[in-house]
Amino acid sequence: MAQLDDLVFFQQLARAGSLTGTARDLGLSLSAVSKRLKQLEARLGVELASRTTRRLSLTAEGERYLERGAAILEELAELEEALGEQQAALSGPLRVNATFGFGRCHVAPLLSAFCARHPGVEATLELSNYPLSLGEQGFDVGIRVGEPPDSRLVARRILANRRVLCASPGYVARMAPLRSPADLAAHPCLVLRENDSDFGVWRFRRRDDDTAEQAVKVVGPLASNDGEVIVRLALDGHGIALRSWWDVHRHLADGRLVALLPEWQGVRADFHAVYQQRRHVPARLRAFVAFLEEQVPGRVPAMTSGT
Repeated sequence: MAQLDDLVFFQQLARAGSLTGTARDLGLSLSAVSKRLKQLEARLGVELASRTTRRLSLTAEGERYLERGAAILEELAELEEALGEQQAALSGPLRVNATFGFGRCHVAPLLSAFCARHPGVEATLELSNYPLSLGEQGFDVGIRVGEPPDSRLVARRILANRRVLCASPGYVARMAPLRSPADLAAHPCLVLRENDSDFGVWRFRRRDDDTAEQAVKVVGPLASNDGEVIVRLALDGHGIALRSWWDVHRHLADGRLVALLPEWQGVRADFHAVYQQRRHVPARLRAFVAFLEEQVPGRVPAMTSGT
């Protein structure tokens, strides 16, 4: 039906945020996209968006058309999914969002393996420095660190993880005394500056008393917005890093990094696969999340007693 095609087109237009982006995504000319939007508005008798070639903003009518249209398309997808669930083969689109480091290291190879098992799945993995909105950006599932702040999302833990205070053996051999988190103020700390987080404050909990917490303001001559760079600087002996277990466990195991302050623990930073609550979760989404729950723990060893 033409109406359903128009709904899909408008969803794509809103997601791309511009006529140019829509033309690029759909493989059409800019004039073809602009003409189709005009025809849609003429058919509905309302203006759906104010636009230039570079930017598009929805009118109140456009917002309503987008919201109600998304619900209609989701209902249709759920119906077709439910009717086809008895089929062995999974199929359909699967859009995944994850952070760069964990996404490259673990989500990408697992998505590759999943799609090799289910060639009917059409997957897209978008990596970003910060979590993207599932609803607004059209993602089926997001990989998040820490407890998801949105209670409207379903969250399935795929990896137990904690941040670990560590440094190279060379730095440890020459460093000033480090007896408690407060002593970090006298050490060069390798600070990760990302998103809007309070990156200069490191938080710890006592191992024998989970209610005892310390927050320490740290500084250092070297910083980066990339976690891999921070690990590299720590390996090179430039100071102390606070990094996730999944990111440094190999270096701790081979002795290239040493865990510090074993009586104190960095805060938990578990990984969750999150997706929107709905009456019917597509089989491909359920299967992918289950695949992550099964496979991710096998790629990262369990945290040791010293972490």
